[in-house]
Amino acid sequence: MVRSPNRVGRMVVAHGGGRWGSGIVAAMVLAATGCQDSSVAGSSPAVVDLSVEWRVATPESQGLDKAKLQAAIRHAATLPRILSLLVVRHGRLVAEEYYHGDGPDSLNDVRSVTKSVVSTLIGIAEGQGRLALDAPIGDHLPAAQTAGLDPGKLAVTVENLLTMSSGFAWDESTVAGYNEWVQSADPVGFLLAKPLRTAPGRAFLYNSAAVHLLSVVLDDAVGMSPPAFAQRYLFQPLGITRARWEQFPDGRANGGAGLALRPRDLAKLGALWLQHGNGGDAVVVPKDYLDRGTAPKYPLWVGDSPLAAQSYGYLWWLDRRPGRDDYFAWGYGGQFVWVAPSLDLVVVVTTEWRNAGNQSGQLASNGLDLIINRVMPAVR
Repeated sequence: MVRSPNRVGRMVVAHGGGRWGSGIVAAMVLAATGCQDSSVAGSSPAVVDLSVEWRVATPESQGLDKAKLQAAIRHAATLPRILSLLVVRHGRLVAEEYYHGDGPDSLNDVRSVTKSVVSTLIGIAEGQGRLALDAPIGDHLPAAQTAGLDPGKLAVTVENLLTMSSGFAWDESTVAGYNEWVQSADPVGFLLAKPLRTAPGRAFLYNSAAVHLLSVVLDDAVGMSPPAFAQRYLFQPLGITRARWEQFPDGRANGGAGLALRPRDLAKLGALWLQHGNGGDAVVVPKDYLDRGTAPKYPLWVGDSPLAAQSYGYLWWLDRRPGRDDYFAWGYGGQFVWVAPSLDLVVVVTTEWRNAGNQSGQLASNGLDLIINRVMPAVR
């Protein structure tokens, strides 16, 4: 079961996106290797204009088994708290289902899927020459926050934050662990006060505060808040007109969680990565960044069923099974944007996570089962 805390506004609730067992990879330390893998040979996604609404097509016209897909949709309707299921194949929306009062214009708070959006913004900033991945955080923090800091902390780089390898001691496996951070008066200072558990770049440890720190670094590098930067350089090119972003009391958007988007727009995020950063009308994110961001940064580990071998890229989870190079954004309580390049497929699942309590892990398991064991078998 996945557990971790988060909040909406000032209400403290559960959050996350991560591993199973006792918590979000808090006890798992894997040596960083910088290893790379190649995309599945011959995969060539359809490129569509993401600035306009999705064009709808029948499942059969896009190579899906209608009966199997309908069976997946019927199964989804039986799942508690599910809000949406969307399937995009070859750039066409072939399934769009809403449940429990959700709808096409509903904004769904997708928790740690926010991290994958922040990753996308970092790629845009790098492509514009505004931010280097090897830049140390000390270059982008005010003197008031860096004064007296251990040189090892100042040496943490943008790429360390992107790959969850900052080295800060952190435990996001309990509600208290996360909520202590989000309720702090100074979210950045709270993290910087933590000791370094490992040298930066050496080990994976899931850390939402580190991704918030990354968003603060981005703010300094581009001279505008992440929501404003996203609006200009990501949302506008993708035709995304509505978004809501959770804010801390200091006025900064939470870079670790709390972005709310329409399910259709979440599918556009997945499609943008699937299309190698091409929005259809213009390149939004450089392809090179996306290639690096979906390559494993750690040796593969055994994923809990129905996941295959797993690793992590630039704030995207990776699923590696024979002949496939899937990756996915994962938010607490069953929020997923799943991208399968070799199938030219994007699947979105959102779930009502608020007040889910001890159901949160099962909600995530339900979403993964729906995508992997029910939707994907419909692809021919």
